[in-house]
Amino acid sequence: MPIIGVKRDLLFKSLGQEYTDDQFSDLCFEFGLELDEVTTEKQMITNEQGAEQSAGASEDIVYRIEIPANRYDLLCLEGLVLGLLVFQGKLSPPRYKAVTPEKGSVQKLIVTPATKLIRPYAVAAVLRNITFNQDSYKSFIDLQDKLHQNICRKRSLVAIGTHDLDTVVGPFTYDAKPPSDIKFQALNQDKEYTATELMDLYSTHAQLKQYLHIIKDSPVYPIIYDKNGVVLSMPPIINGNHSRITLNTRNVFIECTALDLTKAKIVLDTLICMFSQYCIDKYTAECCEVLLPDGTVTRYPELAYREEVVNIQKTNTYIGISEPADKIAKLLTKMCLKSEVANSEDQVIVEVPPSRHDVIHACDIYEDVAVSYGYNNIKKTIPKTATIGAQFPLNKLSDQLREQIAQAGFTEVLTFSLCSRDDIATKLGRNINDIPAVHISNPKTLEFQVARTTLVPGLLKTLAANKKMPLPMKLFEVSDVVIRDETAEVGARNERRGCALNCNRTPGFEIIHGLLDRLMQLLEIPRSSNKDMTGYYLQAVDDPAYFPQRCAEVVANGQVIGIMGVLHPDVIMKFELTHPVACLEINIEPFV
Repeated sequence: MPIIGVKRDLLFKSLGQEYTDDQFSDLCFEFGLELDEVTTEKQMITNEQGAEQSAGASEDIVYRIEIPANRYDLLCLEGLVLGLLVFQGKLSPPRYKAVTPEKGSVQKLIVTPATKLIRPYAVAAVLRNITFNQDSYKSFIDLQDKLHQNICRKRSLVAIGTHDLDTVVGPFTYDAKPPSDIKFQALNQDKEYTATELMDLYSTHAQLKQYLHIIKDSPVYPIIYDKNGVVLSMPPIINGNHSRITLNTRNVFIECTALDLTKAKIVLDTLICMFSQYCIDKYTAECCEVLLPDGTVTRYPELAYREEVVNIQKTNTYIGISEPADKIAKLLTKMCLKSEVANSEDQVIVEVPPSRHDVIHACDIYEDVAVSYGYNNIKKTIPKTATIGAQFPLNKLSDQLREQIAQAGFTEVLTFSLCSRDDIATKLGRNINDIPAVHISNPKTLEFQVARTTLVPGLLKTLAANKKMPLPMKLFEVSDVVIRDETAEVGARNERRGCALNCNRTPGFEIIHGLLDRLMQLLEIPRSSNKDMTGYYLQAVDDPAYFPQRCAEVVANGQVIGIMGVLHPDVIMKFELTHPVACLEINIEPFV
């Protein structure tokens, strides 16, 4: 689910009302959203990049709100505010319009045949007489980034370009040329570069390097330029510096190049619907003509409205409510789906606006009725069909072991499934390259870089956070770790493990050993003295995370299922602990 961050004070000002954190969280829940976190910009930068990078950052309160992945209209402050105001009945759903210019001719975007080799589709529109302030300008840029990461699939399907129309002259041409033939001053650069030079320049850029592969190996690169040959953009990489948007921009030319025309139209409609409210003529956009190589001329944006008819009986049955047609129509109107009762009175005619491209099927309308009605207001009923359910065997065994370990005096904890690379490698005396870990390609914070391959770091970090608690501290966790496995269908697999540790003035190895014996007794695995295939035993092993000669593998039924021992003092120090720790970790899946 995408998460947007909005300044609390700006949000409340736009809503025309102030809320407590709990009140706003309840409002989000009623609207089908979730207030994920209350933080500050400085705190977010500190978590993601470290304290050194957060110097001078704003300490204004920021609400991080989780948005459904298909609700592109809620990815910015403007769409969120509009949706909430309509939901609360304080505002009627707006009517979006595409108009032709009163003076002058329609702007044209000419698509050449060469674009078929790389990105064949393009759409365009103009936001006329728009006024930006610092907050709306930042929101305009942020929405483009959110769309690029979401529906645009990191610019691979659609790339958005926005330009100051007053700095360029139409008609515009969308072409594809060899990289050596393209030369322009890219955004925020102080001189001109060829396309080849730009690709080398951005190969180390923190943000742009992830998009280079989209066109790098192509014999031609897409390029958009105006009547005078001024380059507007080289999609999907970078815009030109000449036509950059500023706070003083009054007319915005928007172009989207794409491999998927449908997604391009959705992206264009979303940008128009969200920011046309800042135009003098609110909720309107100026048409542009796109001339295709076959001579076809199409006007964008479409901003198309369509009607859907839903049956009242089906709506009530699927949701589990019993509401008349007029109430259903009102509920849908609260969700920006303007509705009215049909002549037959057993149907509702629903008008789907261009801002709601997530509404594809009648079931999407049923969902909006349920959200507007309130999930908590739907009466609980016993299903009419009877089925026999059973707990998943692995989960059943996990619950049974949790109960027994807790009865042995250990306290259960639940730690994060993601951790830093250092947690599973450096701090445990291991090399990250030797660990079959699943790495996060674009981690948002230094604390969540890989999926954990062991439960030990989470328990040690819990100990470190509770150093003021009286000794001894006996903790355990029964949860999944993630192991990279080339033989698995998705390249990785989950493994259910149990981990327990004892922290005291002495390691307490005998306490951990006793817990292992108790677990084996419960699992009906006898202790074996002759290392046969029917019981369990310990065998010495060297592990950098454990004290030498104080570590052993646990072998059950001829299979190594885990490890136990006294943790190495270096490990203790790296996790900022001051007392020795004995630890046991086993794989419980072989016992299912």
